[in-house]
Amino acid sequence: MRNFGFGGMRLPLLDENDPKSIDQNEVNRMVDLFISKGFTYFDNAYIYHSGESESAYKKAIVDRYPRNSFLIADKMPTMAVKCPEDYEKFFARQLERLGIDYFDYYLLHNIGHKTYEESEKWGGFDFLVKKKAEGKIKKIGFSFHDTPELLDEVLSKHPEIDFVQIQLNYIDWNNAAIRSRECLDTARKHGKPVSVMEPVKGGGLASLPEKAEKILKKADPQMSIPSWGIRFAASCDGVFMVLSGMKSVEQVRDNTSFMENFKPLTADEKNMLTGTVTGIINESVYIPCTACRYCTDGCPKNINIPSYFAIYNNYKLYGMRNFPMMHYRKQSFGHGLASDCIECKQCEIHCPQHIEITKYLKEIAADFEK
Repeated sequence: MRNFGFGGMRLPLLDENDPKSIDQNEVNRMVDLFISKGFTYFDNAYIYHSGESESAYKKAIVDRYPRNSFLIADKMPTMAVKCPEDYEKFFARQLERLGIDYFDYYLLHNIGHKTYEESEKWGGFDFLVKKKAEGKIKKIGFSFHDTPELLDEVLSKHPEIDFVQIQLNYIDWNNAAIRSRECLDTARKHGKPVSVMEPVKGGGLASLPEKAEKILKKADPQMSIPSWGIRFAASCDGVFMVLSGMKSVEQVRDNTSFMENFKPLTADEKNMLTGTVTGIINESVYIPCTACRYCTDGCPKNINIPSYFAIYNNYKLYGMRNFPMMHYRKQSFGHGLASDCIECKQCEIHCPQHIEITKYLKEIAADFEK
């Protein structure tokens, strides 16, 4: 299996404006190269490419290789489940789309406060346990985009889970909204192996400010810029799999070149990424918030200002690549929205950075609450 997986979220397209127009010939070539290099793990989800990604995997992998030569991971669309019977319906449809009779890894997709409540209500975790007992799933887990506190709650209540999939990369390692390091530490505390998504932040870490790129090229001229994100994630203790949503044969060739005989990053290299390189990237942040949280004390609307600012900075740097609106919805759980601000401005009085907080909250509301 090794520790590098092929993600089905960003497959090559014939028409960039049509997520269903998957270039099947290119996918086949990518899969062939990936497998020829000794890698076997393929990750997918019901909703990827508007429902066409699983079928593309069937054509590229299942129809062309023996079942025991590859591993398939897939995800239950928790956001679409409205009753207990939906689990069986979606699960059966996924097996049919892929042309297989069991999953090697299967996850509840995108567990957060809302989807966790609904999964508990409709019996999602019980469904996974049932299918594992039937031999339809080998390993059960869930993907996660929320706080380490919620992750701790879920894993405490569901020790039957075999693994967790989290967002992890060096720019999000200490990010106030994503909190990758804390989520990894929480999974490790519970003894759960971790699968990593977004190691290159949806492509955002494939192209860096010139100053940052020069530092990485000096550190290792042979390594591509994207390689640093993937190798950082793969070097973290507790990580058993790092996924990459690749779009071309060239990307597969580059990624497999340094993962074939993987060499973990040194402590100095990790510190360079989370310190110097992250600092350079953050120099161009839109809102100079340090997440001190002085602004939140006494906020009459309990607005999660630092987290909203961290998400908005990501949005300004990387656009929609990293699902900022989804993170905004999750971070607003139990808090006021940006649009709830009454402009009392006590947050601005307490802000050490003298940020015009109310102005930025209006911008966030305009962009994220359409």
